[in-house]
Amino acid sequence: MTFAPAQPLDVALTLAPLRHGRADPSVRQEGLCWWLVFRTPGGTATLRLRPRQLDERGHAHAVEASAWGAGRSDALAAVPGLLGAFDEHEGFDPGRHPVVRELARRHGGLRLARTGRVLDALVPAVLEQKVTGQEARASWRTLLSRHGEPAPGPAPEGMRVPPPAAVWRAVPSWEWHRAGVTPARSATIMRAVRVAEALEVPRPAAETMQLLRGIPGVGPWTAAEVVQRSHGHPDAVSVGDLHLCKRVGTALAGRRLDDAGMLALLEPWRGHRQRVVRLVEAAGIGYERHAPRLERVPHRRW
Repeated sequence: MTFAPAQPLDVALTLAPLRHGRADPSVRQEGLCWWLVFRTPGGTATLRLRPRQLDERGHAHAVEASAWGAGRSDALAAVPGLLGAFDEHEGFDPGRHPVVRELARRHGGLRLARTGRVLDALVPAVLEQKVTGQEARASWRTLLSRHGEPAPGPAPEGMRVPPPAAVWRAVPSWEWHRAGVTPARSATIMRAVRVAEALEVPRPAAETMQLLRGIPGVGPWTAAEVVQRSHGHPDAVSVGDLHLCKRVGTALAGRRLDDAGMLALLEPWRGHRQRVVRLVEAAGIGYERHAPRLERVPHRRW
């Protein structure tokens, strides 16, 4: 099938948050093509998205979608959500700040993806609690390589479908340890998979966040990270990230800020605060560090 977005689409920027590192076994980019493997109500599926009719900025006017596996039909039906067809910009005014206005112009092809899958976003988010991104990505690769199913169809070598809740529940303690996952994080995941069926019931993002926050070990940062991906939530900000507040502060105020300062700065875009964050991240804006970067420093809360 071919998906035609309402406006030219930056496929890479739109899908980037779904990938947990370049070697993620469930999401791969090969050239312009993106491969995603996941579980659907009909079974496992491999989805390939190939941008077509590119303009001078590399934005696609069409995306060719191909799918394989028992869940092929469900995977193709998910394509519009994955490519931001339900991402509403109503009420977003980038002209409130010159930097946001310029970023919105420069990255006009950015959309917020919606997967509709809560558990697939929750497990890697919990793995990222209080560790470096490098450690979390390594744990995700190890767990999927050992417990995920091989991707159906002609997927790139090594791709694996994230396990269903029943398989996660059966992972023994020593396997979590082998993957570098602390007991606190594995316990949180085990509590989450026990209520996985309830988590996957379609409901508004605010209700999903409330349900997630009811799981011991899932805090505001983790819940926000999940609904950003499962629901394409335009306003869920990852409060508690050591670097994010400093990056947003540097971009929009010219100085490092804490979480409270970041939220105050983003307040004019309430309803679209995460959209502004994504624009800042898309631009790769960093911030001045006042001390040497330390290795293996925990960079996120929960």
